[in-house]
Amino acid sequence: MKRKSLAVLVSVICLSLLLVTWVGAKTVYYNEISKHDGYDYEFWKDYGGTGKMVLGSGGTFTCEWENINNILFRKGRKFNQTQTHEEIGNITVEFGVDYQPRGNSYLCVYGWTVDPLVEYYVVESWGNWRPPGAISKGTITIDGGTYDIYETTRKNQPSIKGTATFQQYWSVRRSKRTEGTISVSEHFKHWESMGMPMGKMYEVALTIEGYRSNGWADVYKNELIIEP
Repeated sequence: MKRKSLAVLVSVICLSLLLVTWVGAKTVYYNEISKHDGYDYEFWKDYGGTGKMVLGSGGTFTCEWENINNILFRKGRKFNQTQTHEEIGNITVEFGVDYQPRGNSYLCVYGWTVDPLVEYYVVESWGNWRPPGAISKGTITIDGGTYDIYETTRKNQPSIKGTATFQQYWSVRRSKRTEGTISVSEHFKHWESMGMPMGKMYEVALTIEGYRSNGWADVYKNELIIEP
């Protein structure tokens, strides 16, 4: 009898844990910016196709997209645009992703700064096409890999400040990977040493982007670490 009671108790505990996990998850289908389990998240798409983002614990999430033009799923940290990255601290992301793009897509750390307005990418893996299709400004070696550095200009395009002209900064790893450590602040420092100034921080987020493609991803690890 005692064994049976213990088995029932264990079953109830396991079911309770599953229910807590289920209740804590959130599914997003449309453009949205909010917070979930200690992280900021954003779902953004322009037109056409469908997308789905399921928010898990901490920085984790799953996403899928079909027949879209452009879509971004991201979870990380948004800032109040009053501090530079040096003032915020040393930023690192520990990540692990089951990444299955079909077509053009990026697995990256993504974000924006203001003053100057900059959109930036640290690309760890991609789909059919390696971005951004520009001439490399040079290379850097970080986290055991070599990255090509690019700077491009976007004219009259959507931004966090509405339609605007702004710079894009890129670090694109030469060999794809889907797990490991991304020393984000080191990329910022190298960009600035190459004449690519960073402004005050708006966002740092692990991101899955799809462009005129389909695919899915399971971000099973995403830990944003900021050290003073």
